[in-house]
Order: sequence, then structure tokens, then C-alpha cells
Amino acid sequence: MLWACILLPQLALDGVLRGHAEPDQPLVLLGGPSQRRVLKAANRAARGLGLRAGQPLSTAQALAQGFETADYPSARLAEWEQLLAAWAYGYSGQVSLHYPRALLLEVGSSLGLFGPWPVFEARLREGLNELGFSHRIALAPNPVAARVLAGACDGAAVHCAPALLDHLEPLAVDRVGLAPEQAQLCQRMGLRRLGQVLALPRDALARRFPRDLLLQLDRLRGLAPLPLAFYQPPERFRGRIEFNFDVENTASLVFPLRRLIDDLGAFLVARDGGVQRFVLRLEHAEGAPTKVPVGLLAPERAPLRLLELARGRLEPVQVARPVKALALYADELPAFVPAHSELFGPRAQQLEPWGPLRERLRARLGDDAVQGLGYVADHRPERAWQPGPGVLALPGGLRPGWLLPAPCELPEASPSSGPERLESGWWDGADVRRDYYRVVLPDGREGWAYREVGTTSPWWLQGLFG
Repeated sequence: MLWACILLPQLALDGVLRGHAEPDQPLVLLGGPSQRRVLKAANRAARGLGLRAGQPLSTAQALAQGFETADYPSARLAEWEQLLAAWAYGYSGQVSLHYPRALLLEVGSSLGLFGPWPVFEARLREGLNELGFSHRIALAPNPVAARVLAGACDGAAVHCAPALLDHLEPLAVDRVGLAPEQAQLCQRMGLRRLGQVLALPRDALARRFPRDLLLQLDRLRGLAPLPLAFYQPPERFRGRIEFNFDVENTASLVFPLRRLIDDLGAFLVARDGGVQRFVLRLEHAEGAPTKVPVGLLAPERAPLRLLELARGRLEPVQVARPVKALALYADELPAFVPAHSELFGPRAQQLEPWGPLRERLRARLGDDAVQGLGYVADHRPERAWQPGPGVLALPGGLRPGWLLPAPCELPEASPSSGPERLESGWWDGADVRRDYYRVVLPDGREGWAYREVGTTSPWWLQGLFG
């Protein structure tokens, strides 16, 4: 087995920055009591101003001005870890959150699908960059060694157990997952590197150190298993972005909405499913949230299409009260079946299929503004089709796609097929007895025309083909 560890060194900061339209602006996260606020994290722009984690807020304000502050989001760290676990589940069936701020993935069984490790690693990094999370990645034959290598050397990759010790032995004892008191005891004994500890007789280590140290050393070398609880994707999606300022219009919600839709798309790909209905919740400081339902006629999971439909529903909403947070709830997550398409399809790229176009029109114009044709159980063509919501439903048999508002007389016609006799309507006083033909019109078009049964009446054109 091969295990990859994705270490998230600044999970809290990245999680907050994901909700900012301008993440390059100086930002610091604050913790501690209100009487003595302390910087817990600072982004690159803030560090460029001389701000560092651990500084009192008063010191930071004396050093620089114009930086933004936000509370350290301790309560939301688990939410972001779950989001990343859902994303990673699309690459491995064994994903664990055993270590804080880190993901463990069994990737040995996925290499055949995603390519050799350098290609697989690049794909993981690309996905994490799109989600907006800084990371360090390492590969090792066991999960404990993968976690240690991720903290020591970003990009380290060990594919076999015999080569593992060559990477582990030079590491400092306080970087290999030992308890702090155990690492300090090793250092006081002159043991600075892991290789020095491993060189000692095992019985001597057992006399001088707790059993936990021996167990950690065995797990590092793959001699003892690490019990892991594996991630299982939930049946619902919950995403939420809280703002540090009041949002007064829907245009300012587009950026956080895009981030939520991207998260939903990653979640759906991991579940190998789609979404048919979700709700946007605009949360206010006071009062009930404003709910914006987004419904689709068929399951979808492409983030760009979901974003377009959600924007179409959101833009007409009037923001009567300032918005403090935007949330996305999706409970209906049916199976997703990709649309069938030919490898060399005849459709031009600039032509959009009817299904996506229908969804766009419904999102922009409203559900009632887009009508389809429903088929009614009546043989008379002028009464068989009626407008209504839903998908175009054509009757069986050979019928034209365009019916004229009223039949018009034809001076002459050249039948190419027929007749098809229709006799109906005797029960409502509008009975008809007609023989229908497919005819060629003088201008070359194909039409649908009829004559009254048993008469030499003129031709009447009722529809056109093509």
C-alpha cells in the first residue's frame, strides 16, 4: 500500500480567505480575550507589513495600518476538513482525518486510474489550489511515515519500505511525531536524530522510555498498524460563508456564491452524484433568512452551469436587509448520468443543446416564462398539442414540427406519401374526416396537407416539415 498525506499548514487562514473577493489584501486572524487580542495568523501581504503570529494586536497596529482583521474560526475548522475529505474521496476510497489539519489517502490502488505518482500528485495540487488551500504533500508506504515526511519535506516520495529509513533517520527527534516530553528526554540524552534513537538496543529503549515511544517508532517503520477511521460522504451538502461586513446587494454575493458552488461541485464528484435542487440562504443580523430556491429539471454537477443557474435566480432578489452570511443547502442529490454524446458529434460547438438552454431560460426568466408542448389525447392536429410547462412531447407517427395557426388553401400539391385518414370529434360537434398527405410545395418545402374524405375539395396545408 502507498499512502499520501496532505498537510494543511494554514487551514484557518485559507478558509477565511476563501470568502474574500480580494485575498491579496493584508489580513490577520485574532484570538484571545477581548482585553488582549493576539494575532493567531497572518497572510503573506500582512507578513510583508511586519505582522507575525503571536504579536499583540496593539503592537501590530503600531507597526502597520490598513490591514483587515477577523476572528480565528475555530468552530469552522472541522467543516473545512470535511469539505477537503469529500474532495479527496474522489481520488481514494480510503480517506482519513486521523491527524488534525491533515488528510491521509491510500493512493496505491488509485495509481492505475490517475497515472503514476508525479501525475497524480500534480492533479492533487491543482485541485487544492482551485479550492484555495495551501498544502504540503508527501508519499510513503505507511500513513505515519507519510505524515512525518509531509511536515519535514514537501514533495517527498518514498515508494518502498527499504528506502524509507534513508529519509527518516536524518530527521530531528522533535519532527517524527513523538510526544514533546519524549522528544525533550531524547535530546537531553544527546539523541538529536531519529537514526541515533533507532540505533539503540530495543530493550534499552523499553527501560528508559514509555511504551508509546516504541509504538510510534514501529508505526513509522511500518512494523505496527495505525488504526484509522475512514471518511464516509454525507447524504447532504452544507456550505456557508460568513462576512465581516454588511452586503447590501446581490452583485457582491457573486464571489462567495462561486466558492460555494465550487465546493458543491467537488462534493458531487466525490459522491459520483448530481444535484437537482438546492437552496441559497441569505442570512441577516435580524429576522429570518431570505431563501432562494434553485431547481433543475434534471440532475447536474458542472460548477459553471450550476453557478449560472444560481446567479440567474439570485440576481432578481431585492436585498431588503444587509446580508451577514451566505449558505448553500442541498438535500436532493440523485444519481447523475452524463448526457450521451458522439465522439465526433455533428452539432456545432456554438449551438447549445436544448436541455441546458431550457435551464438557462428558466433561471433568467422564471419557471412560468418557459413553456413546452404537451400532447393531448386527441387525433385532431389542431387540438393535439397544447402549450404548458415541461418537456416537448411529440406524438407518435409522422408529424410536422410546425403547425400553421389555421389551415390555408393550396392551389396544387404533389403528394409524396399518404394518405393517413383521421376521423374524430363527433362527440363535441367539431368532427373531421380527412385524408392527410406529405406533399412537396412549389418552393421545394415539404408540407402536411389534407383533403376532406370522399370529396374533390381543394388541398389544405396544415403544417410544414423541417
